[in-house]
This record gives sequence, structure tokens and C-alpha cells, in this order.
Amino acid sequence: METPSVESLRLLVAVADLGSISAAARACSISQPSASSRLRHLERQLRLDLLDRRTRGAELTPEGAAVTEWARSVTAAMDALQTGAEALRFDHTVRIACSQTIAEYLMPAWLARLREHTDEPVHLTVGNSAAVLADVRGHVADLGFIEGPTVPDDLASRTVRTDRMVLVAAQGDRLARRRDDRPLTAAELAELPLVTREPGAGTRDALEAALRRAGFEPDPRSIALGTNAAVKIMVAAGGRAAVLSELAVAAELRDGRLVEIPTEGVDLHRRLRAVRRKDAAPREVVDTLLAVASGRAAGTPRARRGSPR
Repeated sequence: METPSVESLRLLVAVADLGSISAAARACSISQPSASSRLRHLERQLRLDLLDRRTRGAELTPEGAAVTEWARSVTAAMDALQTGAEALRFDHTVRIACSQTIAEYLMPAWLARLREHTDEPVHLTVGNSAAVLADVRGHVADLGFIEGPTVPDDLASRTVRTDRMVLVAAQGDRLARRRDDRPLTAAELAELPLVTREPGAGTRDALEAALRRAGFEPDPRSIALGTNAAVKIMVAAGGRAAVLSELAVAAELRDGRLVEIPTEGVDLHRRLRAVRRKDAAPREVVDTLLAVASGRAAGTPRARRGSPR
């Protein structure tokens, strides 16, 4: 099967966000006939009907909604690639490794704030918490951000903020249609066959640690997927619930695609941490990013590119 172009995927995402092909065409700076042709070609490539075309706009089919969520990940990855490629042009690039939830929902704002304080180039890579720790240990990254509950003793760490994980299900799921309004207990949560992230992901590790602190082992029937987007798509289809960061499900909770199921007896708060090698040389840009991530960056002087570190 021919691989879809990133431009076609960006166009599909624009249709989903703007509600019509014409509006998406304007946003992508192409003509409406070109946009229509490109979308039909995408449907032929994927062998799926992605859009329900109507007189006053276009709506995603169920298959189109799923493809759009994957397309968002692809276009975000391409944006990260382009940003990273630009950063690689400078040999003094600071290399940041970041776990997925932080990368998707916090890091963009942190990097924008960082630009207010320094013009040092940044190369960002995204992986799960285990991969981030390996990159920092292996000198691949100067600084890492993780969501997991523990940090190895050979690395230095700092908490930059706290996060709350929430149990979510589809609107029509049996958990959302329970007759009583009482929260789910820790025991009931442990018995749910959830959709989870893959082993090594901070979200999964934090959930399992929270259940064990409450005295329970997680249900072994859980299905593991590699991205937050994939987990949300499977949950929205119904039949299984998931525990994800409230950062990752905020949009779905607002528009009703998912609902939060209250819990009790298990603490689903977690710490988001920055990690460094203990022998890492001081770098002003790293200290500035840590200050930004911790909300303490006001008044930091602007660093000059190539200045002594």
C-alpha cells in the first residue's frame, strides 16, 4: 500500500478541526478542488471512507476519526523531526529526552517560554520513561523528563510539577451507566481489564505502583498500546476503560467523547520529574529549562548563543 503523504494527513486533521473541506483548504493554502482530490486519494490509499461529505461541510466517519487521531501523532512527529533537524545544525544543541505525555501537553509551552530567555538550540526526542532514562544514562540526552514513579540512584532528579491520572471510559460504557454514583474502590479498579500503555511507560508504571500501595495487583488481562492516542481510541470504542493523565484526556472529557469515573482508596497523583546524570557539566540553558518547567523562570537573563557554559 502506498504511504500517505504528511500533507494529506495535515489536511485531514484540518478538516476534523475546522469542519469543512473548504476551510481546511484555506488553512493549508491550497484550492478546494486540490483539497478534495487529495482527500479522495488518501481514502483510496487507505481503502477507507474517511469523510461523510455534506452540503454544509464534512464530518468524519468512525474510521476517519480513528485515522485522524493517528494522523495527529504523525504530523506532531514530523514537526518534532523538523525542529530537531534545525537544531542539529548547531553543535552546541542541548539534547532533551521526554516521555510522551509531557512531550505532548507540557513541553511545547516550556520550549516557547525557553525562547524568551535564550536562543540556544534544542533537540527534543520522545519516548517512554524507560527510554528517557536510558538516553540520559547513555549520554544521548543532556536532560530528561519522566512520568514514572521511581528514579535510579545513579541519576539526579527534580520534581517539576504534579499530575493527576484519571479513570476514563466511553460515554455509553457500563462504568458510565452504573446506577449508583459511588466512586470505584481500589479493589474494583484493580479488577478492571484496562487498556494501558506499554511496559516502561510512566503512566502504566505509576498506575501499577498506586495500586500496589493500596494493596492490590493490577488485572493481568489489560491490553497494552504504545501511545496515548491509541489508548483513547480503543476506550472511546467502548468495552474497556483506561487510566491516563488528565492532561491527555482533557479535550475528550470536554467534548464528551470520554467520561471520568471517580475512584477512591487509591492515590492517582504522581510527580513529573527532570533527570540528569550526576556528573553532567553545568549548562545555563538546561538550568533555564528546569526553571521554566518548575514555573520559576521569571527574570532569567537571556543567554547569548555560544556563550561560555
